Amino acid sequence: MLAWRYLRAKRSQGGVALISIISFIGIMLAVAVLIVVMSVMNGFRAELLGRILGFQGHLFVTGSVLDGPARELAVQRVLKVPGVVQAAPVIDAQAIAMGPSQITGVLVRGISPKDLRATTLVSSNITQGSLQGFGQGEFGGDGVVIGQRLADAIGVRVGDSITLISPSGGATAFGGTPVEKAYTVVGTFTIGMSQFDQAYIYMPLEQAQLFFGRDQSVDAIELKVANPDDAPAMKAAVNHAAGPTALVTDWTQRDSSFWGALKVERAAMRLILGMLIVIAALNIISGLVMLVKNKTRDIAILRTVGAGQGSVMRIFFMTGASIGGLGTLAGVVLGVLFSLYIGPIQGLVEWATGQTVFSSDVYYLSRVPSKIDWAEVTGIAVFALGMSCLWTLPPAWRASRLDPVEALRYE
Repeated sequence: MLAWRYLRAKRSQGGVALISIISFIGIMLAVAVLIVVMSVMNGFRAELLGRILGFQGHLFVTGSVLDGPARELAVQRVLKVPGVVQAAPVIDAQAIAMGPSQITGVLVRGISPKDLRATTLVSSNITQGSLQGFGQGEFGGDGVVIGQRLADAIGVRVGDSITLISPSGGATAFGGTPVEKAYTVVGTFTIGMSQFDQAYIYMPLEQAQLFFGRDQSVDAIELKVANPDDAPAMKAAVNHAAGPTALVTDWTQRDSSFWGALKVERAAMRLILGMLIVIAALNIISGLVMLVKNKTRDIAILRTVGAGQGSVMRIFFMTGASIGGLGTLAGVVLGVLFSLYIGPIQGLVEWATGQTVFSSDVYYLSRVPSKIDWAEVTGIAVFALGMSCLWTLPPAWRASRLDPVEALRYE
């Protein structure tokens, strides 16, 4: 009751309401900002992880096992490994694409029609055309599926012809020679990541083997597993199933620098923004120090009528902790609401400013992602409340040690 009265006391009554309000707002904003930033980073990682792994695969088998009939036997064996849901022989090669508008470098992926349909991230995001004509005809036919951004860049649509040039497709006695061939665009896809939508072309596996001079070989067998996080632990089982000549790597090894950078950045942002909470909570000290000074006479009277040091300490501790607790609660609510409705907020800001807030050409994604980790939100709330209580202790302890005789000497 006394702590609540001190919080509501006006300045003329020795209160420090303004400083309390500033402390409340500071803690609220610090907690909200930390929740929003960490939610965006969690969403960014989840989006990248889902799309990159959905596009490329989780485990990769290379080595001499890729040549001839041994490849099909290896595919059948690795499919029997618990957790493996797809095994697709692929060819990844670079080429030059020519269209009516421009010439650009592209990445061509040779894959069978069945495996392309099983790659749901692509097959379920066909924006124009379809996969009906993909893989039909001699040596897989001449139909290709390309990214929508790439189609827009070089000026082609479904049904148009696109010319591809392989820098070293033809093998001669003097080495590789460029090979040029026209293909028909049977479909375009959009998965929401510009690095894929503007660079990749899917070609039937047999046609890719012919075009890039691979004969009957492939570049790798890409595996997808039920849980991508289990891929590193499954390497030994997959290697055993593929054979002693096989080399198995996982997605964490192929993109180790990229995912390592995301992990370090996430930890650094949590540390830096956590300091904001520490700094905001420090405002409680200044407010309580002034409150203790203004309430010196009240403290002395309480002590003379029988209040112990612990009682006085609890009064001022509860005063400061209330500011921190209410600020933390308000910050959690504000941060969670902002994270949940970040899409409409982004649209409102872009409409008001006329500028693109989150350019897909820069960030690979077309919208600001957000994923709330409730365990992390709980940790942030506990940390903010702990800092508030910690900074409350020094002035509360000072108030409890006040000598009532000295306090009332000049009254």
